Amino acid sequence: MRRALKPLSSVLLVVGALLLADALVTLVWQEPVSALYARIEQSRLGDDLAKLEGTEPSATDRKVLSRLGTLDRKLAYASRTLNRRTDDGQPLGRIRMRTIGVDSVVVAGTGTSSLRRGPGHYSGTPLPGARGTVAIAGHRTTYGAPFRRLDKLEPGDHVEVSMPYGRFVYRVERRRIVPPTATWVTQRVRYDRLVLSACHPLYSAAKRIVVFARLIDTKPRNDRLA
Repeated sequence: MRRALKPLSSVLLVVGALLLADALVTLVWQEPVSALYARIEQSRLGDDLAKLEGTEPSATDRKVLSRLGTLDRKLAYASRTLNRRTDDGQPLGRIRMRTIGVDSVVVAGTGTSSLRRGPGHYSGTPLPGARGTVAIAGHRTTYGAPFRRLDKLEPGDHVEVSMPYGRFVYRVERRRIVPPTATWVTQRVRYDRLVLSACHPLYSAAKRIVVFARLIDTKPRNDRLA
């Protein structure tokens, strides 16, 4: 009996040590297993996004774009078209927040499977280029934790969202902690803005941390809008 229990006790000690190590790594950094999964998914998404960015507009799209007189109308058309044609979990663009070290591919949708791949765009909001409030959510402790340091964004910091049809720069205005039911944060206001959200505090879904940023610069890809 003792001989049989000795190997078992050794295995239990190893398992216990691994679980403790996983908990400590999650506490000071992020959950390591899901982080590896997210890294693999982000690599795949990066390849898919590169293909999307290199895809020429269809003949129909070019015909419509040629009839739209202003750049704003062309951007709005490209935005709505991409939003309509992209399924949940597929890449839309890339978000960069240099002050907190974020460079991630954004996917369509905010369901569980979408957010496991990267920051997700709320389907009920427009994409950059269309008027209104663009909303993106992300994890803070699992699946790469792209929004872990969202609470470190300060007023004046820049958030860059690159889309296949253009680059959009937003300036952070404020942060707020709100309940999960605060759907007003995605409402349209008098100017175009970006809203970033994540669970708060860390390791809890009791509340949401929300960052509000105002659009300050747009650089269209003229080759995609001609």
